[in-house]
Amino acid sequence: MDPVLDRTAHASPPDPGSPSHPGGLPVPHRPTFAARVAAFVALTKPRIIELLLVTTIPVMFLAAQGVPDLALVLATCTGGYLSAGSACAFNMYLDRDIDARMDRTAGRPLVTGVVSPRECLIFAGSLALASVGWLWFLVNPLSALLAFGALLFYTVIYTMLLKRRTSQNIVWGGIAGGMPVLIGWSAVTDSVSWTAVALCLVVFFWTPPHYWPLSMKTRADYERVGVPMLPVVAGTTVVTRQIVVYSWLMVAMSLSLWPLGRVGWFYTCVAVGLGGCWLREAHALHARAEVGLRGAKLKEMRLFHWSISYISLLFTAVAVDPFLR
Repeated sequence: MDPVLDRTAHASPPDPGSPSHPGGLPVPHRPTFAARVAAFVALTKPRIIELLLVTTIPVMFLAAQGVPDLALVLATCTGGYLSAGSACAFNMYLDRDIDARMDRTAGRPLVTGVVSPRECLIFAGSLALASVGWLWFLVNPLSALLAFGALLFYTVIYTMLLKRRTSQNIVWGGIAGGMPVLIGWSAVTDSVSWTAVALCLVVFFWTPPHYWPLSMKTRADYERVGVPMLPVVAGTTVVTRQIVVYSWLMVAMSLSLWPLGRVGWFYTCVAVGLGGCWLREAHALHARAEVGLRGAKLKEMRLFHWSISYISLLFTAVAVDPFLR
């Protein structure tokens, strides 16, 4: 459910040769059925669902200490996609006013008019109901309640209450981002353990240093619409300093799994290596900011791109570790 991985293309400008209303405005072309289907899929922000899969499936392997029931994996991922897709669609409905004014989101379905706000709201609500029913009956009630809680938190607490009011908005958004870990664990064990909570906190602490470099790059977009992302309201060195702090917390939490006794040498070695690489990049970004480098010389997107590799490789180690103990 993280906004960061969304790569929606910009809307195409109207064709100057298209038919026009009497007032001179171009008549929008009626979208094809395929375009409508693609637009509804886009409402679920499919790229964000990659994070759900990257974190949910490996945790199920760890919880099962081997290969989990593959039908259960499929059911959990399907229900998780429905729930996360619902949250993303509600987010697009609530943010449609600022999406229309941001370059990064100018091609979203509600902005281009391919999907109406009413259709989006009905679609989001339908996915929410379907996800709860799917997980309740095909996985277990605990997983259904966790998914529904994540949906409510992302929609109400993050999108409606915090996103436009606090510079720490993305920090709170990380709570929803970590919930797939708990859902995957509960799907296998019908419970939540400290190991699952620790992995959830890894994603929570990962979210700010993952997203802030991107929001540094797109600062003008957020400033234009009045969303107080940290890079909008604070200096660059303040942002990079907080990136370093959250990076250390994330790495420390990733290493806490070894004392908890659910992982062995393989995961621990991978976590140490990846954590060292991450901290090197985070400190290098802060050092560049402190000496006054800006623009292309700041190279903030290096940490953003590395963050995706980090979370993917770390959770791959989570899945592999049970087979090497």
